[in-house]
Amino acid sequence: MTTTHRTQRLELTDQTLREWEAVVLDSGPGGIVLDRSAFYPGGGGQPPDHGVLLWQGVQTRIVGIRKGDDLYLLPHEDDPLPPVGTAVRGAVEDERRTSLMRTHSGLHILCGVVFRDYGCLVTGGNMEPGAARMDFNLPEVPAGFKEAVEAACNTEIQADRRIDVKTLPRAEAFAIPDIIRTATNLVPPEVEDVRIVDIVGLDTQADGGTHVASTRQVGRLQVAKIENKGRGFRRVRVKILD
Repeated sequence: MTTTHRTQRLELTDQTLREWEAVVLDSGPGGIVLDRSAFYPGGGGQPPDHGVLLWQGVQTRIVGIRKGDDLYLLPHEDDPLPPVGTAVRGAVEDERRTSLMRTHSGLHILCGVVFRDYGCLVTGGNMEPGAARMDFNLPEVPAGFKEAVEAACNTEIQADRRIDVKTLPRAEAFAIPDIIRTATNLVPPEVEDVRIVDIVGLDTQADGGTHVASTRQVGRLQVAKIENKGRGFRRVRVKILD
């Protein structure tokens, strides 16, 4: 999606990238701004990446990201700040990012299955590495819902469906049927280019997060719990297993 940030977001086009070269544009108590970054800053329920910046024999751990007029990488409080103009090597913590990618793709599979089989839209969601929850506007829980959803999700995982990511002009993106799978359209009106995540043959929706390349890479999805959140809303808690 379009942005006015000075940082070129490398993770939007290459979700496998874990290391890259960059230059520090800003550095201070509010965080570090790079000209290029593959750190996912968080959003859509997916938390930000962690990692390190390596510079002049020094390591600065990145423990969060603040979004504002720029993307500010938040260093560990005990680590030094690289000065403006410093050449750095960024590295994303691979285990955390890969787990979040598997988890996020697992949620899209869950969303696609529940929409296809029960016609329900998403009302909320959140995730941590390997565990997540998604809320649906499901008035009643049908008999066997938990088991049926888990089985259907794992069938889609084993089908090894390709997961494609592309960016389309807003009008073209919104011409795709059911492109918004949330009860409320969360794409701001000023966004001109919309990033689309397509689990081919199952689920196509607007999304800004990171994903694996195919459903088989998710592993296995376990529906851990179904919760009643009132007024016809149900919360589905899932775990992503190897």
